[in-house]
Amino acid sequence: MDVDEWQPPEVLLAVDLVILTLRYDRLHVLLIERGIAPYRGAMALPGGFLSHLQEDLLTAARRELSEEAGLAVDSLHLEQLGVYGAPGRDPRGRVVSVAYLAVLPRLPDPVAGTDAAGASWQATDGVLSGALPLAFDHRQMVTDGVERARAKLEHSNLGTAFCGPTFTLSELQQVYEAVWGVRLDPRNFYRKVQSADGFVVPAGPSRRNETGRPARLFRTGPREVLYPPMVRSAEAAVRKGAIR
Repeated sequence: MDVDEWQPPEVLLAVDLVILTLRYDRLHVLLIERGIAPYRGAMALPGGFLSHLQEDLLTAARRELSEEAGLAVDSLHLEQLGVYGAPGRDPRGRVVSVAYLAVLPRLPDPVAGTDAAGASWQATDGVLSGALPLAFDHRQMVTDGVERARAKLEHSNLGTAFCGPTFTLSELQQVYEAVWGVRLDPRNFYRKVQSADGFVVPAGPSRRNETGRPARLFRTGPREVLYPPMVRSAEAAVRKGAIR
């Protein structure tokens, strides 16, 4: 075929958002109920097409999050999660989606808008197991987003952001258990926390826990990147309940 006759294929560009937070000691993802076809009535991630050719991808992602879920976006740090472009992923044609991720504490309840019939926080375990089906290939996006969040807890001090200004190591352990989806051995967890220099620092007097015993208080330390990292490999057996 003559190169002058070549025409670029018609490809639509979209953005999707995986927004994760902790609620009731469980990892949750922001989902909408689709109000339009395709997959009308199905649960999906917030997202949509670029509004015009000059719209920046990150700008489009922030706009969709605001329009479909009513979340204030100025304070949200969005990072690119991946690009999803398998043929057939969208029945409307060849659609490539750029997915963005945010993992943040204390996010408010969403408010549905534009083409979303509803918006809510849903536990990620239902999505990952397939018990809560999602439209398009959004289950894969959530899977990838959760794995990225789990890796962030291994290598950064993100976990402390989900605690109060001061916290016990038991409270920090609950964050790791919720995000990693495992049950951790307290002694092993405390040892790992203490070995990561600058991860947490003592924060004054102790607090009595449910058993009446005093528990030491800590606050976030100066180190954002953990060394050694809080690796999950040693806890793999816990996922099946081997350690209590």
